[in-house]
Amino acid sequence: MKITRIETLWFEALPQAEWAKLNAKARQALPNNLWVRIHTDTGLIGIGETYYLPRAVSSVIHDVFAPLLIGRDPRDIENHWQNMFALVNFCGAYGAEMRAISAADVALWDLFGQHAGEPIYTLLGGRSRDRIRAYNTCVGFGKYDDLTAWLNGRAGELASDLLAQGITAMKIWPFDQFAPTLSGPVDIRKPMVIWGAQSAAGPRGHALSNDELKAGVAIIEDIRRAVGDRMEIAIEGHARWDVGTAVKIARAIEPLDILWLEEIMPPDNVEPYVRLKQTTNIPICQSERVFTRFGFRPWIERGATDIVMPDLSWGGGLTEGRKIAAMADTYFLPVTCHDTIGPVALWAATHLMHHIPNAMIMETVRGYVDGWYDDVVTDRIEIRDGHILLPDRPGLGTRLREDLFTRPNARVETTTEETLKRW
Repeated sequence: MKITRIETLWFEALPQAEWAKLNAKARQALPNNLWVRIHTDTGLIGIGETYYLPRAVSSVIHDVFAPLLIGRDPRDIENHWQNMFALVNFCGAYGAEMRAISAADVALWDLFGQHAGEPIYTLLGGRSRDRIRAYNTCVGFGKYDDLTAWLNGRAGELASDLLAQGITAMKIWPFDQFAPTLSGPVDIRKPMVIWGAQSAAGPRGHALSNDELKAGVAIIEDIRRAVGDRMEIAIEGHARWDVGTAVKIARAIEPLDILWLEEIMPPDNVEPYVRLKQTTNIPICQSERVFTRFGFRPWIERGATDIVMPDLSWGGGLTEGRKIAAMADTYFLPVTCHDTIGPVALWAATHLMHHIPNAMIMETVRGYVDGWYDDVVTDRIEIRDGHILLPDRPGLGTRLREDLFTRPNARVETTTEETLKRW
């Protein structure tokens, strides 16, 4: 079996006025993503996905990685990963390059599973469990107005609604609203709207008033009043605060039984997290902005994190994800995978979470799963009683919809053996 063709797919954004008619509650999802299909001479096609900078990632795949992959056996996954990484790491690999590696790697695992007639979790070494608990990141999309609910005094109501669906953990970011935004220097508190939604990105904040602190804490308290301890609450920080403010936030929310505090500071320096760990009993989660096992190593070895959260679609794929999980397990740390990305990323991460012994819980966005994910793949992943299950099907267990490639704003690029001969 050999690789004969590589396709990438990304989407131009719709005019915002047109998008708002379709979904006024959320940003456009598709223009952030890139999908890859790797074709073989046996007719099998593997799929992968990544998030952010799709045009740049597509260029890396076609201009840099296609010559390394086309004509070779897709089953040599470890060698392909090492080759791709070695080539781009010559100039620095931790941007679009690693996203390209991640998408290609998942597609190769999908191909391997299809060829072997086994699910990816079996090829990784079999299952440690037959389901993984899911939590809901409270982003709004489609019929679920989750973000507006908890930001506007209905956090307890939202928690009750999630519990009614069997979801027993949720993630919110109640202090972001008081952090500086990308609108500075004049309008430093004005939200920056990108593609119809407020961006979570922003510079570090160095001051949080007592009133602002109380307002953020009140959102969590509303959940506790409504549902008590039946709902676990994770707090996302989006890397928006300095160490002093992070400590202030942690001390204020500690009595509210927090599941974890995630990336409350930028992940560029591990030492502030060592200091934060010394001041709070809240578990610290280090998440998706750390790439590869090399990136996670100091966090684990310095004791700066309690929960390890890689993103397989941009931090190294399944090949690197299982190495990160093994390193975490060596230090008796649990793993949760990040996904507010797309359906292929969710399927891939769930395979890893079924396999590894130290899987804790899996991120989902119910508005996405019950929304735009159905526009991308042929199968909706099964979530039952708050847990994600996988079918006993080869590879990932789902495919990209063929009509995805023929939409008016779709941009498809292909590299073949014939293409390479012309170079």
